[in-house]
Amino acid sequence: MRALLSVSDKTGIVEFARGLKKLGFEIISTGGTARLLEESGIEVTPIEKITNFPECFGGRVKTLNPYVAGGILYRSGKDEEEAEKLGIKRIDLVAVNLYPFRETIERTDDLEEIIENIDIGGPTLIRSSAKNYKDVIVVVDPEDYGKVLEKLEKGRVDLEFRRNLAIKAFEQTAQYDATIANYFNHRFKDGFGEKQFIVGKKVMNTRYGENPHQRGALYQWADGYWENLRILKGTPSFNNFGDMNGAIKIATSVGKGSVVIVKHGNPCGVALKGDLVESYKKALECDPISAYGGVVAVNGVVDRELAEEINKIFVEVLVAGTITEEAVEVFAKKKRIKLFDFGQGHLEIPGDIWDFKHIEGGFLFQDADRVEPDEVQEARCVTRVCIEDKTDLEMAWKISAFTKSNCVVFVKESQMVAIGMGMTSRVDATRCAIEKAQSLGLNLEGASVASEAFFPFRDSVDNLAPVGVKAIIQPGGSIRDKEVIEACDEYGIAMYFTGKRHFYH
Repeated sequence: MRALLSVSDKTGIVEFARGLKKLGFEIISTGGTARLLEESGIEVTPIEKITNFPECFGGRVKTLNPYVAGGILYRSGKDEEEAEKLGIKRIDLVAVNLYPFRETIERTDDLEEIIENIDIGGPTLIRSSAKNYKDVIVVVDPEDYGKVLEKLEKGRVDLEFRRNLAIKAFEQTAQYDATIANYFNHRFKDGFGEKQFIVGKKVMNTRYGENPHQRGALYQWADGYWENLRILKGTPSFNNFGDMNGAIKIATSVGKGSVVIVKHGNPCGVALKGDLVESYKKALECDPISAYGGVVAVNGVVDRELAEEINKIFVEVLVAGTITEEAVEVFAKKKRIKLFDFGQGHLEIPGDIWDFKHIEGGFLFQDADRVEPDEVQEARCVTRVCIEDKTDLEMAWKISAFTKSNCVVFVKESQMVAIGMGMTSRVDATRCAIEKAQSLGLNLEGASVASEAFFPFRDSVDNLAPVGVKAIIQPGGSIRDKEVIEACDEYGIAMYFTGKRHFYH
């Protein structure tokens, strides 16, 4: 039996080679892998003895040879006679992983170095072995070395096991090629080439999808953000992940020490006060009815005191930077609450630069939206009255960017006190926000208001004035901007234009 080992990531390869030698395998290897194995005292057959040709062109050509490809691809029960005539011997196992292309583009912008880290021989070996998985075992993941050795030792390398390894191999080459294509499209075609590849790694299956009759799973990008989520209590559902994502995005945008409550993808409470307990209480005030059964994101550490406060109502999901063991104990008797954290004291997001949305027959692809740090501070005051402290305006503006359009967000003293979202008209969003706040006895006087898109008419301002709003921030750009500004001047309300819209559909 013969095994070809040629790996860029050399994790566990020495132990794997030793295990194969004990099972009677001849080890064929290339370049740096061969040197490492020889230095570790493992007898190796250099690839040149198989190919009858030296490695050349600075290592660009090592394994592209009929004696290698033929040894992998000839079929048992069909091609033996031809293989024997050609002097081609079977290669029974191939362990390969690829040049670190992703790591290279993250480390350098040097195109020549990047090109040299595009693997050619490796994908060929992997695809060849995977294609002929009935005869050849292909291993692309160091985590599988132990499983392969165990199966070989017991003589139980069944067809299903071989096929699963082959599927993983095809996944790796597909992801590798997708990464390369996306990189060159990003570098030379502004990210919008003729093809766009979206590749994710499965983190877990969810119990079901958005509804029980749908299947679902969580996939993540290569940076591995979601695999860092610690599951402390319960199992996250498909909808939980969506709500957590929305809550975390707002909490990280508003800042450390903030608390965000989300229900069905939209915020129903946000606050950033002096301590987390106070922040939670103030976030809850905005809409305690909707908060029931919602998702709470805490951009900080949940201790026993905060846990006891949260435990006073039913919360389906609590996600935080860290949830202490004492806090987990507080929720022990609550069967339905789910607890997750990232074990790092605060929340953060990867900051994806691309975004996409499924539509029937395809998907829409775009730059990811984000609120730049200076959007509010550099916003233009267009009214006679202006304000010095824009803290509430900035918080309202950030929340509005992550809330379903049309939306208006009211913030007062770093607490969201009213919100209208997902409406078909902006004036309806304004009215709904005001009516709900008034029904809860919340005082909107002195609040700052953000609208993620322009006010098309002055009617929203006419509704905001009676409740005492002091400032409004919006993108501007309506053909009726002049009328809206005049309305603000009539009421003595400050209005700022950012020049940037944040639709979220």
